Amino acid sequence: MKIMIIRHGEPDYSIDSLTEKGWREADLLADRLVKTPIDDFYVSPLGRAKDTARATLERLGREAEVLPWLQEFRGWIYDPKTGRRSNAWDFLPQYWTRCPEFFDREAWRENAMVATGNSSQIYDESIAGLDSLLARYGFQRQGCLYRVENNPDRTIALFCHFGIAMVMLSHLLQIPVHLLLHGFIMAPTSVTTLVTEERIQGECWFRCTGLGDASHLVAAGEPLSHYGRYLERFGVDDGLGGKP
Repeated sequence: MKIMIIRHGEPDYSIDSLTEKGWREADLLADRLVKTPIDDFYVSPLGRAKDTARATLERLGREAEVLPWLQEFRGWIYDPKTGRRSNAWDFLPQYWTRCPEFFDREAWRENAMVATGNSSQIYDESIAGLDSLLARYGFQRQGCLYRVENNPDRTIALFCHFGIAMVMLSHLLQIPVHLLLHGFIMAPTSVTTLVTEERIQGECWFRCTGLGDASHLVAAGEPLSHYGRYLERFGVDDGLGGKP
């Protein structure tokens, strides 16, 4: 079985849709996906993911099932500096690198700032949604592996968001989620692919064969958007969506 996790195009968060560049990216993504055998399509309920999927689905005459848990990761914390709720997946490296619990796939839940919010609960809800989807194809989670009687030769595509994508990778690959959130990036409309390895019959492990592949943009000469990244050099704006 193959899973394709696809991040939405460059976002216009103010309207939960895409920028002009994001629409171009979605069209270039469709050029790629219409040539790719995909059995089933799933999409986040958020507009930017639906709009990204639209070009592909319309060309193929297909529909995608909306999965509520596939929306962007909704975990939050209380920021001790402002006292306000903040994203639970965006810590300064000057903080999280000093906290050994972030380097453990379960102990991150015990971090003092994480414990102020709901990210542990939302993480569990998200991975339960993923396992429920995989169960449709016969996969049952047992420990770190999946049991399956008949490993299907099927490909599914999930149009979603960076944060929830890292949560899924964390669960499937047993990697602490914050190491993924802070150590990797998926450019808008990039494709991350996982495949099953069934070295012992009926017992599967998922393996990532490509993370954040945006070759469809590179081939078309479309610059990669840096939405989700921070600036490479302090105070120097690259003009591609990095945050100052």
